[in-house]
Amino acid sequence: MILAYSFWRKVGAGLAMIVAFVFLYETRIFDSQYAVIQKLLTDAGPPPPGTRLAFSATAYCKGSTTASGVTARTGVAAADPQLLPVGSVVNVATGVPKYTGVYTIMDTGPQVQGRELDLYMWSCNEALAFGRKSVDVTVLRLGWDPQASSPRLIDRLFRRREATRKIPDPDPPPPASFPPQEPPPPAAPADLRSQPAVPATP
Repeated sequence: MILAYSFWRKVGAGLAMIVAFVFLYETRIFDSQYAVIQKLLTDAGPPPPGTRLAFSATAYCKGSTTASGVTARTGVAAADPQLLPVGSVVNVATGVPKYTGVYTIMDTGPQVQGRELDLYMWSCNEALAFGRKSVDVTVLRLGWDPQASSPRLIDRLFRRREATRKIPDPDPPPPASFPPQEPPPPAAPADLRSQPAVPATP
């Protein structure tokens, strides 16, 4: 009954319904696209650099040598080589500032399968206290290849500037052979009569 007598209230209620419908529709679209992207990343194997994924993280403290041959130390993590090959560099957001940061995948393990990450800690007490956490992992580099890295802001800006810069045309190449030169004209014979006579010696 309140809407029946006021035109502006009808317009306001209609606009509110339109905004609510668009908001709900866009939210569903975003969720479905996110689910499709996550499924593609899971099925397609290793994620491309720059991808952010949800992982489950644990911690380990035992072992002196990793699968890559280096000594286990802080900043080293173990992962499934089918998903994150050895040499990959990831940024791990654990929610705990002490353990949040950049890790290098240098180890593997039979217990680390799929979206599992095992972070190395020097103290076994800290590793036990860490337990299992849900973390966000951003892939910075995939494997040892430096070309398989996510481009930084500076790299993107320089590449964009190089793409827009006009490259001048190269100079034309020099001719393959020079034209033949004409031989110089022969020297004129000297006039013997113009030369003084040499007296004969007795």
